[in-house]
Amino acid sequence: MDFNTYTEISFKGSKNITRAYSNSFSLAVSMLPSEIRTGIYSIYGFVRLADEIVDSFHDYDKETLLDRFCEETEYALKYGISINPVIHCFQLTVKKYAIGKDLIDAFLSSMRKDLDTSNYSKEEYYRYIFGSADVVGLMCLKVFVGGNEVKYEQLKGQAMSLGSAFQKVNFLRDIKNDYEKLNRKYFPGIDMNTFSQRDKDLIIGEIKSDFKNAYQGIKALPRSVRLSVFTAYAYYSKLLGKLEKTPPSDIMQARISIPQHKKLRILAFSYFRFKMHFI
Repeated sequence: MDFNTYTEISFKGSKNITRAYSNSFSLAVSMLPSEIRTGIYSIYGFVRLADEIVDSFHDYDKETLLDRFCEETEYALKYGISINPVIHCFQLTVKKYAIGKDLIDAFLSSMRKDLDTSNYSKEEYYRYIFGSADVVGLMCLKVFVGGNEVKYEQLKGQAMSLGSAFQKVNFLRDIKNDYEKLNRKYFPGIDMNTFSQRDKDLIIGEIKSDFKNAYQGIKALPRSVRLSVFTAYAYYSKLLGKLEKTPPSDIMQARISIPQHKKLRILAFSYFRFKMHFI
């Protein structure tokens, strides 16, 4: 097996991780041109693996694992190779699209917060959102615009809003699991024992504002990636709508999701809007 084969297998590994962990996101990514698709898969694989370390590996020393993950990332960025296939293909994407080291550092800093922070102040919450979601949106934007710095600067605010919206929807959907199993409360100023309609409305209002700003950016993306990003946007918007209709007590009892047949409707709706040049 030569180096090119190893690189090819590495990218396939991140593709498989994306498919295994997120059917909806994988469906949206599949609409991208092949070269862009591999870049997005590599970003997702990297952030998913780091997230799994802090969220799922309960029987192991998470801090040590995350330390090793960070050290291997540093090594790969410096020397252009990693024996961890996920990190290997990620560093290739970082170099190809000039993804800033500051974005990677901010992401890993937020992951480290999940090791020891259980209750966030407002300032900590927004800092965590920036590192865990906004910068991922910016990494993807680097790939979407193909290194066009002018376009990147024009759209970075909207890309951050989309990342924030996706993350906050996930937080609201997973609020029960995060609080009861991981001992985390991301939303500041909310008593989880008395999670109310007013609490939920405030969260949803903030997410809607993020989505509104993000939509303007989606319409300005290169047409080759617009359908994919809009499909992900439409899915999360639908999920937010379902959460909005669900009483707070029910959100605290079960994880809300979108059935597969409705996901296919979202895909058809997105494709129609795209072909009609509505987006």
